[in-house]
Amino acid sequence: MNKGLATQLKTLLSSKKRIVIIGHRNPDGDAIGSCLGLHFYLKKLGHYSNVIMPNDFPDFLRWLPGTSEIFNFEKQNQQALRSIEDAEIIFTLDFNSLSRVGDMKAILSKSKADFVMIDHHQQPDDYPIITYSDTAMGSTCEMVYHTIDALNGTENITPEMATLLYTGIMTDTGSFRFPSTTPTTHRVIASLIEHGAKNAEIHQNIYDTNSPSRMKLLGIALENMNVLPAFNSAYITISQKELDDNNFKKGDTEGFVNFALSVQGVRFAIIFIENIQESIVKISLRSKGDFSVNEFSRAHYNGGGHTNAAGGRSELSLEQTVKQFISILPQYKEALTQ
Repeated sequence: MNKGLATQLKTLLSSKKRIVIIGHRNPDGDAIGSCLGLHFYLKKLGHYSNVIMPNDFPDFLRWLPGTSEIFNFEKQNQQALRSIEDAEIIFTLDFNSLSRVGDMKAILSKSKADFVMIDHHQQPDDYPIITYSDTAMGSTCEMVYHTIDALNGTENITPEMATLLYTGIMTDTGSFRFPSTTPTTHRVIASLIEHGAKNAEIHQNIYDTNSPSRMKLLGIALENMNVLPAFNSAYITISQKELDDNNFKKGDTEGFVNFALSVQGVRFAIIFIENIQESIVKISLRSKGDFSVNEFSRAHYNGGGHTNAAGGRSELSLEQTVKQFISILPQYKEALTQ
């Protein structure tokens, strides 16, 4: 965060305010970690703060400090609405378009609160009065750390805050292996460990708690994987029946697409997950090198994200979605095989 943005934010926070912090729909480790990390920091400054998520989050994140304080807009609608109506400042973290909050969009669009965005995705909207956007950052949690640092507040980082921010950085950088992991990222991680984040314990809590049903679902996903050598691509499909037969819980398919990307020679991987309840196919895209899945998703799947990681959705059937994908690929053959 540069000095100009820091000065604006300091001015905005110069007196005690009623604040709401919002993450995106289907929140992940970075959304939960950044929102709760900022929440605890603002409370330390004396502000009144609430965290709202548009819907529920995976069970493997429930051990994180403060998750019991989150309002789920779908399940705790009245509490969430009152918080938004009372808010003087609304922070939106880990997303940059109000389209990412589902049914909350209409309510937020009517709010007279001052909006602040902290986010690392491409092509941000212009709704906030303060926008801290940096697509070079590997995670919003790292940006929250830099925000706290710019406000001269790192001495206020507690072990709970350090745990939250470490978790978001770890999960959004693929355990520090993605290209967005920089020397600065590692310096931030070192600081968080010094402030009480227990790195080995955090990794175990996130990655080493697989249920038998999730592992069986992973086996099905790998069985369904198709490699397309002519395009250096691979795709995975999971049907609603396959989800139901394996007691699917939110978050169970997290990271499955990366197995397709790990296949030798594959530069572009995609997973199609059927969601009958919402009448969509949920799509996650990953790539290596300079092939932009952000642009691919924006062009074909009403989505977006980063150059090497993006999401989207299709309103076609699962079978039709796959057929459409295969028909699109030849347009990108040169980019994928050069």
